[in-house]
Amino acid sequence: MSNYWGYHLILNCAKCVPHSIRSQPNITNFAKNLVKKIEMVPYGDPQVVMFGSGNKKGYTLVQLIETSNITAHFVEETDDLYLDVFSCKTFHPKDVEAVVFAHFNPQDIQTEFLKRQARTTDHIQLQ
Repeated sequence: MSNYWGYHLILNCAKCVPHSIRSQPNITNFAKNLVKKIEMVPYGDPQVVMFGSGNKKGYTLVQLIETSNITAHFVEETDDLYLDVFSCKTFHPKDVEAVVFAHFNPQDIQTEFLKRQARTTDHIQLQ
């Protein structure tokens, strides 16, 4: 995996345990445990803030890590979780899933794992 600049894991987690995504302390602990599990170095404490209204209402998590960031939004109306882990340091997606299950126990997870690498293209000009 070292031929790439970064790795981006996207998790769409359906029907989490309702009280787990409505708990700021649980979300904060999730971020701290995830950082440890995937062996990252946190840059400051996780930010967990209530955002949105109506069907968009829920906590948003931002955890800066030395190698990039972890972000998530927890949707109260549907009990869903949308998580992104982006890092130029490698990590194992299954480790992330294990921490998600431990803290939120979703009924289903859809996973996409991207290998990121910027490329130059001489023949394309950006407008």
